[in-house]
Amino acid sequence: MAGTNTSEIRIAGVGRLYVAAADTDVPTAFTEANPATDWSGWTDLGYTSGDGVTFSKKDKLEPVDVWQAVSPVHFVYSDRDLTLKFSLLQFNEDTLPFFMGGGSVSQVGTTGDIYRYDIADRPYANVRALGLEFTDLQAGGSAVTYRFGIPRGQVTAADDIKLARKAPAQLGITFTAMATPDGSPLATFVMKDSSYAAS
Repeated sequence: MAGTNTSEIRIAGVGRLYVAAADTDVPTAFTEANPATDWSGWTDLGYTSGDGVTFSKKDKLEPVDVWQAVSPVHFVYSDRDLTLKFSLLQFNEDTLPFFMGGGSVSQVGTTGDIYRYDIADRPYANVRALGLEFTDLQAGGSAVTYRFGIPRGQVTAADDIKLARKAPAQLGITFTAMATPDGSPLATFVMKDSSYAAS
């Protein structure tokens, strides 16, 4: 609804990130008791830094200039860049290969807690689906929940890992959406939020 309405301000108070096989759709069912069950088939990436997730959509437009005008008379879309940037705090068999660009962790030997992860000598395509969910607790105890899903994408940038005594090591990731072969949406929002109801 147009106009000023403080109940439509959103604060991503609590959120989670999930990863799944490419072309997995973001869930549209919202289970009241335990929303995590809605994400069946997805892997929870665990704790992220307090900075949360940075959502970026950048469109590149090329101007069409003509002799008869000093301003462009038309614009042509030449590029769309849709990314999520975040930092994972947990190191495990899901997060480290995701950050590094694929592969898997294997156990060394048959006993003991010794594991190995090999970094490939060159990058390989590691296309995944990425899901984001956050909940905003409203006055009176009600809540709105937003979900955002990228059916196809991959890690396109990885931040430096800083190992220090006074701060946790972080896996900083930039995940970029990719076009789907069948022309389906690049990404999808699913909201449990009455603000979108027709007035």
